Amino acid sequence: MHDAASSPHPAPWRISGNLVDPVARCIRPATLTIAAGRIECISDDPRPHASWILPGFVDAHVHVESSLLPPTEFARLAVAHGTVATVSDPHEIANVLGIAGVEYMLDDARRSPFKFHFGAPSCVPATVFDHAGATIDATGVAALLDRPDVGYLSEVMNYPGVLVGDPQVVAKLAAATARGKPIDGHAPGLRGAAAARYAAAGISTDHECFTLDEALGKIALGMRILIREGSAARNFDALASLIDTHPEHCMLCSDDKHPDQLIVGHIDQLVRRAIARGSNLFDVLQAASVNPARHYRLPIGLLQVGDPADFIEVDDLESLRIRRVFVDGVVAAVDGATTWPRLESTRPNRFAASPKQPADFEIRASASDTARMVRVIEALDGQLVTGSLRMRPHVVEGFLSANPADDVLKIAVVDRYDDRPPAVALVHNFGLTAGAIASSVSHDSHNIVAVGTSDTDLARAVNLVIAGKGGLSVVGPGGEAILPLPIAGLMSDRPGVEVAAAYADIDRRAKALGTRLAAPYMTLSFMALLVIPALKLGPQGLFDVDAFGPVGLFD
Repeated sequence: MHDAASSPHPAPWRISGNLVDPVARCIRPATLTIAAGRIECISDDPRPHASWILPGFVDAHVHVESSLLPPTEFARLAVAHGTVATVSDPHEIANVLGIAGVEYMLDDARRSPFKFHFGAPSCVPATVFDHAGATIDATGVAALLDRPDVGYLSEVMNYPGVLVGDPQVVAKLAAATARGKPIDGHAPGLRGAAAARYAAAGISTDHECFTLDEALGKIALGMRILIREGSAARNFDALASLIDTHPEHCMLCSDDKHPDQLIVGHIDQLVRRAIARGSNLFDVLQAASVNPARHYRLPIGLLQVGDPADFIEVDDLESLRIRRVFVDGVVAAVDGATTWPRLESTRPNRFAASPKQPADFEIRASASDTARMVRVIEALDGQLVTGSLRMRPHVVEGFLSANPADDVLKIAVVDRYDDRPPAVALVHNFGLTAGAIASSVSHDSHNIVAVGTSDTDLARAVNLVIAGKGGLSVVGPGGEAILPLPIAGLMSDRPGVEVAAAYADIDRRAKALGTRLAAPYMTLSFMALLVIPALKLGPQGLFDVDAFGPVGLFD
C-alpha cells in the first residue's frame, strides 16, 4: 500500500514493503504507519512486495561549501540520492566571515527539511602561519557550542597544537567535553604514541586515514574511522575492508563534493560499491546510517517505532535504485528528482585584493641560486597530501621560471583579505602545457590560489577571480572563463543543476590545457592547506607541514 503524503503535516498514512531493519538486522515484509512525521507502528504484512524500505543515508563529514552551493541548494541535490542528513563542518565560510559565516549556514539550512548537523569550527584559522578573514578563539568556540543547533566540535586539524598542549586548542577541547559534545579529528599520518595522545585528548573520529594500517591503529585507540570518498581525496578502496572487520567503528563521508559529482551521486554510491564488493548489507547500513546517527545523536530515524520517518524506498538490494526518499514522513524526492522548491540565498562576502600584474609573480634568482636545488610541491591525484621534491631550478634571464616541458609550473597564493604581494613557488604534476587556473576556494583560509605556465597567465586567471569577488577561473589559448562564487567567494547563488553544468564546463576547459588530474580545481584548493603534509604554500610562502614551519624556496 502506498499512500505517501506530500504536505508538511499529513494525516496518518501507510507504506508497505520489505523492511530492512538496521537495528534488528533483519528483513521482513511490513507496513509502516506514519503519523505526525514519525513511525507510529510497524505491522507484519506477509504479502509479496516489489520494493524495499531502508534507512536514509548520512554523510558523516562534509563541508557543504565545497559543493559550491548554499545549504538549501545542497540539500536538494543530496536528498535525491537518499541522503537525509549530514554532519557538516562550516569552517570554510568561518575562515572567511567568522561566527557570522557559521550563523549564515545555520540560518540558510534552517529553511530546508534536510537534517543538517553543524559543528563549531575548531581551527579558524587553521594555523597561526596562515591568514584568514576571521579568527574564532576558544571563547567564540564555547559560545557556538552553547547553541542547541551546534552539535559537536569540528575537526581538530591543529594536531601539533593538541600534542604540545597549546592553551587555545586545549580550551576548545575542554569546552566540547564540558558540554558533552563529540570532538572530530583530523590527523593524517599520525601514528604510535603521538596518535595515542591525540585520541586521549577526547578526539573520537578521523577522516584523514589513507592506509589501512593507519586506520587500524586509530581504531585500536578507540577512534571511529570515517571512510572518505570525495572529489579530491578518495580512500574508499584502501579502507573498505573495515566495513567487514570493524563495522561498529566505521562511517562513510565525502568531506568535499563538487557539484558535478553531487548531481550524479552521494553516499548511495559508496553503499552500492560496498555491497558489490561483498560486504554484508547490515554492516554497510551500520556505517552509512546507524553509526553516525548514534555517534552524533542525530535527530534522524532508523526505521524503529517512534522514530522520525526518514527512509528510502528502493527497487532491489543490488542496484539500490531509489524510487522515493522521505524526510519526516514527507516525500522529499521521487526517481532522482527532489520535490523541494529552490530558495534564494543571500550573498555575504569579504574580498579586499586588488588586480595583479605579471611582475607580481616573478621570482628573482641570483647566480648562486642556479647551483642550488629548489623545493617543489608535488601534487598527488586523489590525495590531499602532497610530496616535497628537490629539483634543479629553471632560470631564465635571472628569474626562476615555470618549465611546462618538465611539468613544473608556477603556483601562487594571493591574500584576498590584505593586499600584500603574492606568495609564489613551484608545483609538479598539474600537467598544464598552457594557460592557468585559479580559485578562491582554497582550504582553509580561502585566499586565491593559482597554477600557471607563465606569469602573464597567472595574472590573468587571478584577476578574473578578483574581478568577480570570488570564483573558479581558467585562461588559455581557447579564451577565458569564470564560474562566479558570490557567496563568501565559496558558493554560487544559482540553481544546483546550473552550477554543476558550469563546473563541468570549466573543469573540461582546465583539462583541455593538459592536466591529467581527475579534479584539478579540487586538488588546487588543497595546495594551500597548511595542516596536511608535506609541502604547501601559504600567503607567507612555502610551509613544511612535517616540521610545522615555514621553509625557503631554495634548499
